[in-house]
Amino acid sequence: MEFVPEESKHLHEDCSTLIVPALSIGNVGQLAADLLISSMDAERVGYLDDPYVLPCVGNDVYGPFPQGILALPLEAYESSSSALTILQQRSPIVKGRILEFAKNLADFVAGSGKKHVVVLSSLDFRMWQNVDMSSGLQMYYVSSANIDGTDENCEQLGWKKLKEYDPSQKHWKYLGDLAEGNVTREDILSDEDEQEEENYYASLPFAALFSFLKAKDLKVICLLCYCSEGDNISDAFQLAEAVSKFLKLSHPTSASGEKWRVPLSWRTLYGPPPDVSMF
Repeated sequence: MEFVPEESKHLHEDCSTLIVPALSIGNVGQLAADLLISSMDAERVGYLDDPYVLPCVGNDVYGPFPQGILALPLEAYESSSSALTILQQRSPIVKGRILEFAKNLADFVAGSGKKHVVVLSSLDFRMWQNVDMSSGLQMYYVSSANIDGTDENCEQLGWKKLKEYDPSQKHWKYLGDLAEGNVTREDILSDEDEQEEENYYASLPFAALFSFLKAKDLKVICLLCYCSEGDNISDAFQLAEAVSKFLKLSHPTSASGEKWRVPLSWRTLYGPPPDVSMF
């Protein structure tokens, strides 16, 4: 993975915390990253080139007005005032190559001097056990703070550790061993139980990122929420709010006094509203 800086720009050493989305159902992690970049006046400092990320190109993303600035598959943004780097991923990983991508990203992050990584992702609502929506969207997490994935700071915020994370469970252990270099990918692929339902969580991109980043002795936390495919804008707002609380971020409000500024690209995210005359 190669970092290509914008002209006269570079990654700042004082931006020691990195936020990165992990692709999953509804793309909530990416939408939350959009909100954070737009609302914190984060500046694009470059892009990352990796052979396992599919190429794509798009138009202006954040605005407020189109300026003809092209958007690329994997970009790095920084907010110096918050000592924060945000990585935005806009295209999928080559099928079957998430482990290679996770390794490349972990190598880059460790080499760039980052100390703390926050991974944002969503989970399939159909896999949710013991659903309780009485208090709104429930946030879940997995942290490297303790061996069992718990984190006192997250518990104080009322979040729950993802109970399906068990470092001793077969697939989670394989991920950890692979990241540490103790097994090969062929050992995982030859396991006949790889597709068992219990391995759903460990097979997601956030799990690979967590395992490889943790193996680099980085402080890592995954913030997770359940959702379904469709309009997931409200989920993105809540996930971005969770990040703001966890990192104790302060960012400027818009001219109208709103905390979050919706990116320009969201205007056509789900198309125009339906014509009310049809009802």
